[in-house]
Amino acid sequence: MFSEVVKIMEKVEEGKGITTLRFLLPECGSPGQFIMVWVPGVDEIPMSLSYCGDRGGITVKEVGEATRALSGLRPGDVLGVRGPYGRGWGLSAGRTLCVGGGVGMAPIMTAVEALGRKADVAIGARNAGEIIFESRARAASGDVRVTTDDGSYGEKGTVVALADRMMKEKRYDMVLGCGPEVMNKYLLKACQDNDVRCQLSLERLMKCGAGLCGSCVIDGLRVCADGPVFSGEDVARMTEFGKWKRDDAGLRVKL
Repeated sequence: MFSEVVKIMEKVEEGKGITTLRFLLPECGSPGQFIMVWVPGVDEIPMSLSYCGDRGGITVKEVGEATRALSGLRPGDVLGVRGPYGRGWGLSAGRTLCVGGGVGMAPIMTAVEALGRKADVAIGARNAGEIIFESRARAASGDVRVTTDDGSYGEKGTVVALADRMMKEKRYDMVLGCGPEVMNKYLLKACQDNDVRCQLSLERLMKCGAGLCGSCVIDGLRVCADGPVFSGEDVARMTEFGKWKRDDAGLRVKL
């Protein structure tokens, strides 16, 4: 576990409003884990690792004040980081289908690179400008397929429909999924229909990252400490999954 100030070494524009920042990590995180990132003078937020190892990285989509501030940083600027936190991917020895929706491809890519040729990849986004890490996925995997909601790149349709077809074409030992909760909801159903085990990375509001504050609790489980990666069996038992999240005050609000 570390808590350090790091200097940004590299900045890459991945897509529309999507930026990767690379920096030296004091300790290697494992695929699927996250770190807490402090932007001086702005806020501290959780960010999944999009690159593991000594030269780590995070991939940021601009959605609020902190992510806009992160996206505006340049090489040489500094960040506060602490972690790594959470339970990451349980990587299977058999063939794995890795499904990433939008910026959910960031933590998925760490699993793809760890699995190498044992991984097939389904990438989805709303449009061509939001597809990220396709070339990186193709360098690691022998079967990478892409879909967009509007048909502007790859196949037209949802990434869950693509993953469902891939599960019917091949036999997978495990499916890994990360993306919007509605994507994870239908991906879980597709895995159940195809009798394939899965793991899903969930997202909730995190304040401490260390399992103390309870802001990220879903059905009594802390996403920051018990997840963010959960087994399909665990997710299927969650009554709040796909329906509710908690706001800054800890009150339940509809997704």
